[in-house]
Amino acid sequence: MTYIVIEGCINCKHTDCVEVCPVDCFHEGPNFLVIDPEECIDCSLCEPECPIEAIVAEDDLPPDQEEYLALNEELSQIWPVITEMTDSMPDADEWEKKKDKLQYLIREAPR
Repeated sequence: MTYIVIEGCINCKHTDCVEVCPVDCFHEGPNFLVIDPEECIDCSLCEPECPIEAIVAEDDLPPDQEEYLALNEELSQIWPVITEMTDSMPDADEWEKKKDKLQYLIREAPR
């Protein structure tokens, strides 16, 4: 099993979770974080650290968020590892409660 970053993280990108990860399995994109499922050791430390509950265990993945399992796997292969906390997106507070945010996901690797 692995943990999955889901839709809530898009355009928020709180990084409280990365500092507690013992295996550095988080990867950072322009406006989203993902977890590498091959690196995740299912320690569960990240889940309670997310202030907007955008990290869930694979077994608890809501049906409307299932595509995020594949997205985490795919994007963790092209985005760089992040190991230290950084500032959230500037307008994260405005995006936290929005739904249907997948259309806003920026997939290309940050430069």
